Amino acid sequence: MKYSAYQPRPDLLKDKIILITGAGDGIGRAAAISYALHGATVVLHGRTLNKLEVIYDEIEALGAPQPAILPLQLSTASATDYEILANTLEQQFGRLDGILHNAGILGERVELAHYPEDVWDDVMAVNLRAPFVLTQALLPLLQKSEHASVVFASSGVGREARALWGAYSVSKVAIEAVSQIFAKENTYPNIRYNCINPGGTRTAMRAKAYPDEDPKILPTPEAILPGYLYLMGEDSLDMNGQSIDAQD
Repeated sequence: MKYSAYQPRPDLLKDKIILITGAGDGIGRAAAISYALHGATVVLHGRTLNKLEVIYDEIEALGAPQPAILPLQLSTASATDYEILANTLEQQFGRLDGILHNAGILGERVELAHYPEDVWDDVMAVNLRAPFVLTQALLPLLQKSEHASVVFASSGVGREARALWGAYSVSKVAIEAVSQIFAKENTYPNIRYNCINPGGTRTAMRAKAYPDEDPKILPTPEAILPGYLYLMGEDSLDMNGQSIDAQD
């Protein structure tokens, strides 16, 4: 299937409750607005409250379902923080139909021989530990959905380890494994787990990774969303433990 050509029906995500991490800008912001316009109540997660408030207002102004905001510092979140988050969602919505694990940090583009340990720990905390622990904490809510979808953000360097990508590459290789293991264990048959690789996209992280690249040659976050909609909606019910490329 050509995911970039997927055409979702307008009410694809009607009445679904979907949590999006890293919704403050880039792909997370674009996905939040798109999911909302397809009928979802989106729960916006990010580090910067005022960014989330701007997106909240944008979504409301578009006439989409009223979103919610859940700020959480993923790099330092404790078990109690996740418990509070799960309880808040439980009280407000009673269930969860999907998670888009979009939040991520690049770390440094240096050789492993010189890779700073503290940066390594931060990248692993945000890109690997947080999606795992957050998914685990929210399984009871996902279990209450008729069909729940958990989507992890992968990368080309998550399919094949690449020099000078350090902790970022390692974290993405590992998140592909996390997704596949959740899928193979199939503890709750109503929940499916898949990865999506956005490919080169016009985002702040891409600009940091490739400072000399002309961003105008890259697709915008909005242009790569069909695959994100596909994995979150029920057209992908039979897909579990897979990894797709948004630009294919």
